[in-house]
Order: sequence, then C-alpha cells, then structure tokens
Amino acid sequence: MGPNDVRRQWADRSGEFSPEYYAYYGPNETSEAIHQILDDAIDPSASVLELGCGSGRHLSHLRDNGFESVYGIDINDDSFEVMREAYPELAASGTFYAAAIEDVVEEFDDGQFDVVYSIETLQHIHPDDAWVFEELARCTNDLLVTVENEGADDDQSNGSDVNDTQYDFPLYYRDWNDIFTQFGFSQRDVARDDPDTLRVFERQDS
Repeated sequence: MGPNDVRRQWADRSGEFSPEYYAYYGPNETSEAIHQILDDAIDPSASVLELGCGSGRHLSHLRDNGFESVYGIDINDDSFEVMREAYPELAASGTFYAAAIEDVVEEFDDGQFDVVYSIETLQHIHPDDAWVFEELARCTNDLLVTVENEGADDDQSNGSDVNDTQYDFPLYYRDWNDIFTQFGFSQRDVARDDPDTLRVFERQDS
C-alpha cells in the first residue's frame, strides 16, 4: 500500500476508528496521562499541538484542565464537524488544520509549538514519508510525546516493520527513541503497556 492509499483510508474513514467513534468514547486514561505529563512539565499557557487530533477528545481534556493554546491536525474533514458538536468550546477556541501532517508540517516555524504529541497516529505514517519526523522535531520547542504501537520485539526488523494483516490499514512499527534522539531530543520517560508505548522526549538544549 502506497502513501497516498494510506492517507486516503484515514481521510475517508467512517465507523470503527473514525472521528464519531472516538467522540462517543470521549477522554480516556491516555488523555489523563498526557494531561499529567504536561501539567508537571510546562506552563498552561504553552502551545500544544496534537497530531491526528480527530474530534478532539484529548485536546478537550487538556482545555478543561487549563491548557487553552491548543492546536490540532487531522486528515479527516469530518473530525471538525464532529468536534463542533461534541466539544464546541474546543472547536471555537483552538486552531486546527484539516490536512495530512505531510502537507502542513513544513509550514511551521522552528520551535513553533512548546509541545507536540501523537496518540496512535505516527504509527500510520508510510515509510516513504518518514521525513516528517525530523520536521516534527524541528517545530517542537520543549516536549515531544509519542503514544504508539511499536509492536512486539519479535515483530520488528531493524527497528521498523509493518503489520498489514491485523486491520484493514497498515501499522508501521518503529522505535521512537531511536528516531527522535537523532534530532536533538533525549528520552526522559518511557512506559510500556499493551498495545502502546508512551515516550516523553525533551529537547536537549531546552
């Protein structure tokens, strides 16, 4: 499956794993984990970007806890219609990009966002578009957080492999510590769970 096919799957997604699906379930333990990481590390006035924000359940949780400078990117236009219904205050106050990450990341300034985080989104970036990881590091000023399915050790090959049988979309397994420590970050924390691994990176010169 090529990169355009992967993007098209998520741009047109409905049903399971769609914006409506996640809005129905609302904030969860991961939402609170992101909140606690940010609350312990940065000021509430910090600018926070979520990659693959969907209908905004994680950003809404942050906003409800005092973080008001919030941004989001999602490739599925339906995300923002659902957001206006499910989280109207977030929709009215945040800044959002209805686009693929690959189409907007180069437009961001160096260090434009104090925090950038991804929850089960970077795992869908096609290997041909792996250049976006350096761009994401470039536009992150302080903290970068990944909550991604990295696969079991025996599933990986040279730190990167693909699971294209479990779902109707591919999962690209990567070791995010190997990736982001190349680009000026050090790993501060890591917590492994099933199926995701949470990693917190901080800029080395911050």
